[in-house]
Amino acid sequence: MNRSSNVVRAVAGLSLALTCAGALAQSGSPPPGASPEDAAPPDPPAQAVRTPEELLYQEALQSLAEGRKSDASEQMSRLIGIVPQHAGAWLDLALIQCSLGQGDEAERLFANVETRFNPRREILELIAEARDTGCMRWTPASTAAISVSRGIDDNVNQGASNSSFIVEGPDGTVELPLLDDFLPKRDGYTQVSADYVRDVTANGTLGFLQFQGRRYDSLRDYDTTALYGGVESPWRLDTWLVRGTASLGLTGMGGHLYQRQGQAQLRVTPPVPLPPRTQLHVIGAVTRTDYATLSAFDANLIEGRLLLSHYTGALSATVTAGVQSDRALADRPGGDRHGAYVSLNLRRPLGWNTTGELAYTRQTWDSASAYSPELLIDQVRAQRTHVLRASLTYQIGKQQSVVLEARAVRNRENISIFQYNNRQLQLSWQWHTP
Repeated sequence: MNRSSNVVRAVAGLSLALTCAGALAQSGSPPPGASPEDAAPPDPPAQAVRTPEELLYQEALQSLAEGRKSDASEQMSRLIGIVPQHAGAWLDLALIQCSLGQGDEAERLFANVETRFNPRREILELIAEARDTGCMRWTPASTAAISVSRGIDDNVNQGASNSSFIVEGPDGTVELPLLDDFLPKRDGYTQVSADYVRDVTANGTLGFLQFQGRRYDSLRDYDTTALYGGVESPWRLDTWLVRGTASLGLTGMGGHLYQRQGQAQLRVTPPVPLPPRTQLHVIGAVTRTDYATLSAFDANLIEGRLLLSHYTGALSATVTAGVQSDRALADRPGGDRHGAYVSLNLRRPLGWNTTGELAYTRQTWDSASAYSPELLIDQVRAQRTHVLRASLTYQIGKQQSVVLEARAVRNRENISIFQYNNRQLQLSWQWHTP
């Protein structure tokens, strides 16, 4: 079954709460064998408290909207066991079973709807369409995106802003000139990125792969490649939506393995009252990073953050704030460190098939001990990084777009050798599947 038919059925299922209620109301009669008291009651007033059955039905529809078809099927079945005269649940369950490839079960449910509920013509047409289409075996859907970019970077190696390093030695202040390798190096680059997402189960679990490769024109030792893959699965705890993600990745630099990384993340959407088109997510993650040749820098990163998003017809805004604890696994210079960050992202259409985006991030890190007294760096490192990004996206077709992006990084620290500035300008062509 293709993605478009899945979407049609999901949308149809979401609308059945109103459609079937209208069908029963206009038929003027309860299902065969039922008493007049069994007829569908009128819609309760907006301020009325929902019954457990109504809440269960809304949970099932929400599961369907989130792609958790197996959960929706189980919830609809439970609802029918509690309220056998619930026409909407019977029809929704039939459509879900059909989308899962359970043709015999779907036909039994369709026939039950037709004989028990005297449905309206629109619902009979919906059933006929489902029969004509056929209940093919569930087929995982997938999406893909590819991006090819050309850019220029004025500080590929994150070279120090100051050309000398001042230290306090036994004989007083000493100014040490930095070698050329530690000063900013400018170069152009070509970058290729690819993303692939595919359904793993009919209950909303996804698998994903991400690749990115950057090749510099001259500074080939700084070429980077990264490959990450993982799975994401949604579920519900009462009215709390939870998404769990597990991923593994490899990063290379200069043609050699540089870093291995694994991450486990939970994203929770609490049922808190918020303005329309506003969502709040609470995210927690644990990341393990191992370096191929710098084992002293291996660490576990624990972080928690809040993500608040708001959408209007013309503007989308996202604010993220979080705290981090970076725990060294060996004798890393500076030891453990803790940090915090905040980011703001604004996006809106500008007309002429163009969309503008502006983002700002501030990241802080504070180490627990002096960086390296042996190298005469006996200060406790305090890092403050500001990143400003702006982009223009021009849609050139249903599946293609061109993106012009500018990025500026200002890294300020109390140890001058680590201070750097960086600016990048990049032009990309992007393609994605429908």
